Amino acid sequence: MKLAANLKLLSILVPCAFLVPVLITMSSDLNQAWNSEALQNMKTVFIGIFLEAAPFLLIGVLLSSLMQWFVSEEMVRKLTPKNPVGGVLVAGLLGIIFPICECGMIPVVRRLMHKGMPAYIAVTFILSGPVVNPIVFTATLLAFPSHPEITITRMGLAFAVAASIGLLVYLFVRQNPLRKVKTSVTEVKTHSGFKMAHSPKNGDHDHNHEKNWRSFFIHAGDEFVDMSKYLVIGALITACIQTFISRSDLIALGNGPVASYVFMMGFAYVLSLCSTSDAFVASAFSHTFALGPLISFLVLGPMLDFKSTLMLLSTFRTRFVIGLSLAIIVLVFAGSWLVNLLV
Repeated sequence: MKLAANLKLLSILVPCAFLVPVLITMSSDLNQAWNSEALQNMKTVFIGIFLEAAPFLLIGVLLSSLMQWFVSEEMVRKLTPKNPVGGVLVAGLLGIIFPICECGMIPVVRRLMHKGMPAYIAVTFILSGPVVNPIVFTATLLAFPSHPEITITRMGLAFAVAASIGLLVYLFVRQNPLRKVKTSVTEVKTHSGFKMAHSPKNGDHDHNHEKNWRSFFIHAGDEFVDMSKYLVIGALITACIQTFISRSDLIALGNGPVASYVFMMGFAYVLSLCSTSDAFVASAFSHTFALGPLISFLVLGPMLDFKSTLMLLSTFRTRFVIGLSLAIIVLVFAGSWLVNLLV
């Protein structure tokens, strides 16, 4: 056994030894390429996106861990409105109380769904929370000081889209869309088709772990690592797109009554900006695009972008995420087009 292990080690080390001279020869070229202006810009954009989103993700996982220990399933069931319309309306306005960015929203909602929150309420909260909150309202108002109708329209359309999708989930989703469902609980199918979790014992918390601050931070750390890897991948790909595809080329694709909406929605998806700062980017296009395309950018971005898609796929089933994404795109396009006609 020891000889086999040594042979296995040699089989790895010998090829590596031959690679060393090659890497030394290439090191100067690689270093020059790595320090080129384009890659420097890419690194700057990547770090900027990550640092912008990471604090909100951290807040989200800390809230998620607090809910794991201190919010019981019974409490969630009592606070959940029985009427689906009332539930959607309440969920659409929860962002006013919990102003969390979309990066921090997903771990919080995942924990609440494990505690028994119905899928339609959770989805409404995910979509509306990053937009319908006082921080985003203030940021949008500051970005468009002479056009308050943009702020009001953004809030209204975001709420309408989120509520509509929440009702669609209530009507058509008949099983738990979570990718990983806790096996330590039994599930009872409710009238909404969502399988609500019920603990087999009176206690709600995981009895295999002692409820203390050490276990709280361990849970928060695990959650942060689990979600941040998708944030890193999304930020890296977004940084590459922003660096190597010029904005002028993208704007050239947006000429036309329909193409302008497609461009601004696609631009919001690719940029993956935080909802607290995307209004300042949109203001740079205020003299290029009409109200409708600007609103489509401001509403779609916080609901669906590249990094949040990866995080949604880590939480929900792929089929559910595809359907959710299509519903968001269609409703945002239709709503912003209608706003452009009426306002």
